[in-house]
Amino acid sequence: MAQNEQFDFKVDTDNLYREDAITDLKVASIRRMIPVGADGKDDPGRAPVFYGHTQIMTPQGPLPLQAKLAANNLGEAIEAFPKAMEQEMAQMVQQIRKMQEEEQQKKQRDDSRIIVPGR
Repeated sequence: MAQNEQFDFKVDTDNLYREDAITDLKVASIRRMIPVGADGKDDPGRAPVFYGHTQIMTPQGPLPLQAKLAANNLGEAIEAFPKAMEQEMAQMVQQIRKMQEEEQQKKQRDDSRIIVPGR
């Protein structure tokens, strides 16, 4: 990174949220992001945002899944949670398969470059 590059650490005071965590202590963890103003008071002019989180166990260890939930309230977020996690898992599986295919293609290209003396 160049020395003259600077980071912008300015807080966006028009986009502040307070976070509530809701969990069933089994599978679901839902974060409710409640809009607040710069004074910390609730901002009723903006809707809350919900995110679902869970993890699945794999032979390599836990794999986190998270997705924004299409919801206006906690009840809708709870209802949307299973489908959102299923979609996120399907997308992750698709990405893993794509990466595996790319790795296999790279290996095949690399193997085809091997020069065997005497041939």
